[in-house]
Amino acid sequence: MRELLLINITGPDKPGLTSAITSILSRYKVPVLDIGQAVIHNHLSLGMLVEVPKESASSPILKDLLFCAHTLGIQTTFTPVSDEEYELWVNEQGKHRYLLSLLARKITAEQLERVSSIIAEHNLNIDTINRLSGRIPLENENGGHTKACVEFSIRGTLLNENRFREQMLAITDTLGIDIAFQEDNIFRRNRRLVVFDMDSTLITSEVIDELALEAGVGEKVKAITEQAMRGEIDFNESLKQRVSFLKGLDEHVLETIAQRLQLTEGAETLFHNLHNLGFKTAVISGGFTYFGHFLQKKLNIDYVYANTLEIEEGRLTGKVVGQIVDGKRKAELLELIASKENIRLEQTIAVGDGANDLPMLGKAGLGIAFRAKPIVRESAKQAISTLGLDAILYLMGFRDRDDLSVTRHTPQSAQNLPDGAN
Repeated sequence: MRELLLINITGPDKPGLTSAITSILSRYKVPVLDIGQAVIHNHLSLGMLVEVPKESASSPILKDLLFCAHTLGIQTTFTPVSDEEYELWVNEQGKHRYLLSLLARKITAEQLERVSSIIAEHNLNIDTINRLSGRIPLENENGGHTKACVEFSIRGTLLNENRFREQMLAITDTLGIDIAFQEDNIFRRNRRLVVFDMDSTLITSEVIDELALEAGVGEKVKAITEQAMRGEIDFNESLKQRVSFLKGLDEHVLETIAQRLQLTEGAETLFHNLHNLGFKTAVISGGFTYFGHFLQKKLNIDYVYANTLEIEEGRLTGKVVGQIVDGKRKAELLELIASKENIRLEQTIAVGDGANDLPMLGKAGLGIAFRAKPIVRESAKQAISTLGLDAILYLMGFRDRDDLSVTRHTPQSAQNLPDGAN
């Protein structure tokens, strides 16, 4: 005869503690059915579900464990588990599993309470909570941006995912947080291609607005840009209108604007890590190739697709050359690059901020609306508005301690792809 026993061990963490406990169980040849361990601020919590001989035969095991715990200065409790409880636990292993990432400048109890309450309301169980971000000092002496991320591993059947997402989205603005919710599957841990919109995503500005300022038509063009990004007017028509205002602008202005472009917070950190990990990267933009290629050299991007400004005798003609990269074309190019690199769409990530990015975000395995317009945030499954671009690494499961040193990455040629690649 045997019984199931849940052993819980808590106390100050120290080297050799787990070894000391398991050596006792090993001596009695005890099967371990489940085990989990966590350390929070140097305080250990270790749990093991074991199978021990019934009643009196198990007494020597428990005595030895209690004596060992006393010697190590830790606490040990024993909880019987019935066969029925164990079978119920085994049968739950087929349930869906999800990952919820809570991102903020600093995590608060209120944020955790609101998020966990919604999880409980939908009858989902939280299996683990892990901190992916680094340790935040009490005083930010360098004056830089702080960032924090905790990841919930959730188990259960989500009956109304739309309602769940709506509730999470509703609390993001009031609490100053971002919440990403995705299925925990093999593709989440095996991404290989990340594609970016350029303007207001990879860089902080809209280049066409910068060009318009130089041409003295800034307000006219900016108004059309905002309408297009909100999805209020057709992108192709809006692009033609805006570019027409640039007729006669000296081509040397392009270089002037390129030199003053500001990368979005976290862009360099993100690209350094992606390249060191062997990811392919691409810019697929409704902006212009001149600036895409400028960023390609700066960030060692593999592919660039954007619109080409027509230039004659050193001046812009007010027209674009070739097929316009609109929302539909962005999604097609994502598929094209993935096919060229033999990468499944489930292994791709797309990042953008405008309505013309939605087809691309919907096509990718992980679509992220970054500091996006309201219509885009509401339509995309994932959104980041609080932190920088390097927060995308958290959604991929990376921790701050995984940050890799910088090595140079040389873009590979993109043969057999349409004009605009590489």
